[in-house]
Amino acid sequence: MSDRVNFPDDRTSERRTITGGFFEQEVYLSREETAAFLRDLADQLETGTSFTISATEWEIPFDYSDPVEVEIEFSEQRERELEIELEFTEPSGGDDLSVR
Repeated sequence: MSDRVNFPDDRTSERRTITGGFFEQEVYLSREETAAFLRDLADQLETGTSFTISATEWEIPFDYSDPVEVEIEFSEQRERELEIELEFTEPSGGDDLSVR
């Protein structure tokens, strides 16, 4: 099984690999595409602590550690909105820390 989680528009082409700096991308997916994306992500979460998120023009390989932060936000200002955010943090390497 691959560690790749693709957005539905993914095609084989030359991609930019993002490993540093700042990157943000919003995509709009159908219900079916969203469900497929979340299933792919869930499969990767169950099998290991790394995955690669990719679209046609970019990819982000990422190693993470437990726990994964899940933030739920509900707002009813102009319109009702529910936001679910997953935040993955890279391993800190603090396991070697000790006091003697």
